Amino acid sequence: MAIRTIREEDDEILRKKSREVEVIDEKIKTLVDDMVETMHKFDGLGLAAVQVGVLKRIVVIDLYDDKGVIVLINPVITKEKGKQIVEEGCLSFPNKFAKVERPEQVTVEALNINGEKIKLTGKGLLAQAIAHEVDHLNGEVFIDKIMPGTLEIVTPESQEK
Repeated sequence: MAIRTIREEDDEILRKKSREVEVIDEKIKTLVDDMVETMHKFDGLGLAAVQVGVLKRIVVIDLYDDKGVIVLINPVITKEKGKQIVEEGCLSFPNKFAKVERPEQVTVEALNINGEKIKLTGKGLLAQAIAHEVDHLNGEVFIDKIMPGTLEIVTPESQEK
């Protein structure tokens, strides 16, 4: 396992659409392990493969609860329900936070790390994380969805106040 470099806001790869994973082989499993390790190292709740420079439709999410890490390969959101206004940040946009409107509940279909089809319904924070990470796979970033006037840039100096 290895810590991968997180691509940041000016990197054009973040605006590209990721490709489906055709085969879940050892290379893909290693990528997933590296993504989980990288996400944990930077205290993220989710990470898409594109954020580490790989245009594959892979997402990892960890809400740091008893469910552990969720791996979604080729995820497709099949249902959205309700709306929630949430405070959001992103590992690719360090120190930037803003309010974004997300679905209150989403249902996603994907493959797990063993290539088995799974269906998952998430509410609240999990719905937010799934929607945020699937956006990444489509070349969309949260900074484009922020509610006007809510962007905050947090610097070490601003935290001291």
